[in-house]
Amino acid sequence: MRRRYLVLLALAVVLCAACAQSAAPSASVGFGGGVAAPVPAPEVAKRDASANSGTTTPQNGIPVLAAADRDLILTANVSFRSQDPWATADKVRALAAGLGGDLLGLSQSGSGDQRSATLTIRVPSTRFDDALAQLKKLDGEVVSSNVDAKDVTDQFVDVQARLVALKAQEQQYLTLLARANSVDEILKVQGVLVSTRTQIEQLQGQVNSLKTRIDFSTITMSIAPIATVPSQPLGTWDPSRTFAQATTALAALFRVFGDIAIWLVVFVWIPIFALAVVLAATRVRRTVRPA
Repeated sequence: MRRRYLVLLALAVVLCAACAQSAAPSASVGFGGGVAAPVPAPEVAKRDASANSGTTTPQNGIPVLAAADRDLILTANVSFRSQDPWATADKVRALAAGLGGDLLGLSQSGSGDQRSATLTIRVPSTRFDDALAQLKKLDGEVVSSNVDAKDVTDQFVDVQARLVALKAQEQQYLTLLARANSVDEILKVQGVLVSTRTQIEQLQGQVNSLKTRIDFSTITMSIAPIATVPSQPLGTWDPSRTFAQATTALAALFRVFGDIAIWLVVFVWIPIFALAVVLAATRVRRTVRPA
């Protein structure tokens, strides 16, 4: 019984400390029956931003937001034209590998002069500008391009701070578990430990995902063929072509004459009938006058 009182007293002290810490401006995670650990200062959770202090400059298409002390997710979309899109896609893939990146996706379609390709590469953020500059130097022409920088500094610091707080809580629960004597106390502490460990794993996954997206930038490139106009030779004479054109013209002339003849056959009786009426009227007049 004495040990049980000591454990309950320790829990009460921890709860009082948690209540005192909740009044301070810090990031913490709590749950039913849990202990809220103090959150370290944001400076502890901030990661070294030297990885983003490469050649990111506004002149190369990166927004002014790309500062050395910020965590940015950089993405770019490039529309390109070349004589051989498939060969250009292979060059882009080799370019990414040379910069320390890799290929995320590749799609090729078409045949002959109608080939096209779309691919997505990932390069280190410190080589992002170098990648864009080398892409623009490939054989072909850039139709359009755009670059986007998403600032996730606050989100990254917040997730890291919550992760540190949960790890501190886990250590406190482990200490309480070592002091527990009854099965009921052990089960309660273990239940809280399982919930805390689940939250730690979730936050660790978010941290790893954000870190990967910050350290590596993605570039999506669509490559279309350059339209070529077929050249026609000048000054060449083709007798068969001339004969075909003359035959076509003669057939058209015969067609016109045939149409005229049909019109005459259909409507020629009208003037003939009128002329017959006029002649009949004239003869009737001449016959009536002598009488």
